[in-house]
Amino acid sequence: MKTLFLAAGLALAVAAPVRAQTPSDTAQLRRTIEQTLSGYKGTVGVSVRNLTTGEQVSLLGDQTFPTASLIKISVLVTLMDEVNKGHVGLDERVGLINRDKVGGTGVLQYLSSGTMPTMEDLAWLMITLSDNTATNLLLNKLDIRTVGVKMESLGLPHSKILAKVFHRETSIAPDSSKLYGLGVTTPNEMTQLLSLMYQGKAVSPTLDSLALRMLTANQDGSMMVRWLPENVRVAHKTGSVDRSRTDCGIIYSPAAPLDLCVLTTNNQDTTYVVDNAAHRIIGRVARDVFHHFNPSVPLPALPVVPPGSG
Repeated sequence: MKTLFLAAGLALAVAAPVRAQTPSDTAQLRRTIEQTLSGYKGTVGVSVRNLTTGEQVSLLGDQTFPTASLIKISVLVTLMDEVNKGHVGLDERVGLINRDKVGGTGVLQYLSSGTMPTMEDLAWLMITLSDNTATNLLLNKLDIRTVGVKMESLGLPHSKILAKVFHRETSIAPDSSKLYGLGVTTPNEMTQLLSLMYQGKAVSPTLDSLALRMLTANQDGSMMVRWLPENVRVAHKTGSVDRSRTDCGIIYSPAAPLDLCVLTTNNQDTTYVVDNAAHRIIGRVARDVFHHFNPSVPLPALPVVPPGSG
């Protein structure tokens, strides 16, 4: 398994130049992904975009899926937008009190009341450790509806966070919350959001670059990155609830940056082990996509999986 970390001070270009590339056989890539997904016990949506050539492959790309913590990318982009507008400062401090703390992922729940993280600190924690308390503190400042308005302004009407984490009573759409949980998106909308960030057009080149640096420091290596070469950077965000596992990001492959989103739901395997079936299927799809565009690059061997294990 692979865990990636990029120090906060290391610059990440929004759109690094890559060599010219001949378009590939995307029909073959589609067949490969379909074969990988064959027999999987759950529903999987995939969206792939080569950010150099513009080639795309989509399977259930316009279908809505629960996001789990993946929707925190939308919160991140909205934060950067509010910073760009001068409504929020990244160095602005927020007081943490005990009633702000929620469970699940993250470290703020364990820190002392009175801790004063900055807005930027909260963003790093939300993305790198998927900190739920940090997410809610950001939403206290941003407002849940603001996130949806920002996504709509980018042409992403289905990408919404619906409530604060573990506070369903704050839902802006109770029926949707019942169906999707924390948030909702489609594979194609999430790859479009990442593409805009890569181009510096989601907010601004400087703030999109900062957001991508945060995504590159994501500490969850259980899904998309698990069977990619160790030296390949991936700017991504994962999400996990019982029946839905998600991972979307940009794979900075030697041939080209590859924008990939894999969303799963209705999963039969609801365990939280590293080798959960959805984690493996997301890793397999990412490996397929990487190999398609980088056929000469050696990849880690796939483990032998017992029959019937998903």
